[in-house]
Amino acid sequence: MKNIRKRNFAGMAAGIVAGASISVSPAFSASAIVEAAKDACVVGEQADGYLGFVPGGDASAELRREVRDINQQRKSYYADIAKRNGVSVDVTATLTAEKLIGQAGSGECVRDQSGQWIEL
Repeated sequence: MKNIRKRNFAGMAAGIVAGASISVSPAFSASAIVEAAKDACVVGEQADGYLGFVPGGDASAELRREVRDINQQRKSYYADIAKRNGVSVDVTATLTAEKLIGQAGSGECVRDQSGQWIEL
């Protein structure tokens, strides 16, 4: 019974996130410097819903500021969606991460739930 409840809850939350237009939100728009860093595997999407720095990458101070700002916007966005739909911020962030990772392009790096960075 416990697993069924989890699946139903996850399905409900997935529908909530899928219904949200994340491509329009400023929390998900990235500047040219962030897009270039994603293409170079310096920055990547993480399973927690936030951008992260791939070890060994060369991240300038400007890039670090941009990523920090995007992650702060995402956190606020996740909190808003979670509150409106009665789910946790972590669930919202994780489900959104699945969508973002699925949209990552060839040659980009993503960090899975085990913490491993993978180049697509």
